[in-house]
Amino acid sequence: MDKLLIRGGRQLQGEVQISGAKNAALPELCACLLTAEPVTLLNVPRLKDVSTMLTLIRNMGVGAERQDDGRVEVTAGTLSSPEAPYELVKTMRASVLALGPLLARFGEATVSLPGGCAIGSRPVDQHIKGMTAMGAEIVVEHGYMIAKLPTGWTRLKGARIATDMVTVTGTENFLMAATLAEGETVLENAAQEPEITDLAEMLIKMGAKIEGHGTSRIVIQGVDKLHGCTHQVVADRIETGTFLCAVAATGGEALLKHGRLDHLEAVIEKLRDAGATVTSVDDGIHIKSQGRLKSQSFRTTEYPGFPTDMQAQFMALNCISHGTAIVTETIFENRFMHVNEMVRLGASIQIDGKVSVVEGVEKLSGATVMATDLRASASLVIAGLVAEGETVVDRIYHLDRGYDQMEAKLRGLGADIERFK
Repeated sequence: MDKLLIRGGRQLQGEVQISGAKNAALPELCACLLTAEPVTLLNVPRLKDVSTMLTLIRNMGVGAERQDDGRVEVTAGTLSSPEAPYELVKTMRASVLALGPLLARFGEATVSLPGGCAIGSRPVDQHIKGMTAMGAEIVVEHGYMIAKLPTGWTRLKGARIATDMVTVTGTENFLMAATLAEGETVLENAAQEPEITDLAEMLIKMGAKIEGHGTSRIVIQGVDKLHGCTHQVVADRIETGTFLCAVAATGGEALLKHGRLDHLEAVIEKLRDAGATVTSVDDGIHIKSQGRLKSQSFRTTEYPGFPTDMQAQFMALNCISHGTAIVTETIFENRFMHVNEMVRLGASIQIDGKVSVVEGVEKLSGATVMATDLRASASLVIAGLVAEGETVVDRIYHLDRGYDQMEAKLRGLGADIERFK
């Protein structure tokens, strides 16, 4: 099993290229199932979850070719098995995104209940509720969602879908399914993340009729057929935020190419309040940080608020900042698992339910720590970059699920970091 060895104490300096967003690439690969024509995706990140998704759709009989330059070409005209088996999706929550496209185009789908990071309950009941509203008949048995159209139906029917909570994958699933449904579908309480906007823009290129994406109310007029397209995956805002926190923590200066400031305003506001200088430049973001920053309290919430996927990384920055910060996690009930590992590095953190109190310390000291989920892995890497001595981060397969060549990019910025078995 791979580990990372980090020798801390170096400022990050230079330029780093932000990869395409995992959380856009995964639904967009599923969207390719909506048409028999070839679809080309550009800027697809090299990640474990992306490889798993490609294996999944190939297992359905779909042609999917990946190039070294980030290009993926998908042809779903040969799809023969509308099934997502447990063996292929047990490590990846995004597998549920196959449900909507398969139902919309083929009238049936068998999708395993998904896995992913152990950060709390992420039920599929909202997906079932929405698809049922569009007329699907769904049963859950033996760990699978088995869905089909009613006898005599050839298409899903448009519907008004109001989820009980904001759900990103639910919004994406309904959005894809509705493109081929009969009539109008209205998504109320829709998620507003940039990745959803990017998916909608890809679907529009394929011939879908969508309005309101990027807001809490999306309206889709179903069409008879979608066609192929070429689409570039939007830059990963969470990778952007992770590198911003890493540069800020080390007191460095860097240009993050392709980073989008407008996709990360809540995080950047906190970085500026902490004392870092963050500016938008041509095709990227520039950040400069000097000395210890000021701790910042924050509360995670749905986009455009502070993202739960940035909570752990910003907490790492707070650990070595001046003052005390209160961090409140409102999205997932089990997303402070990195705290005990940070304490091993010398951080001062107290947890009370959904609230962590972080008292900044002058320095951290290297130790062996264990990653528990994707974003926790990134936070431990940031902590290791500023800790005195050597830090070993174990179980970094989590990191490989969401960061494209992270250690290579950090080395390019001057970090002393290496991967070993």
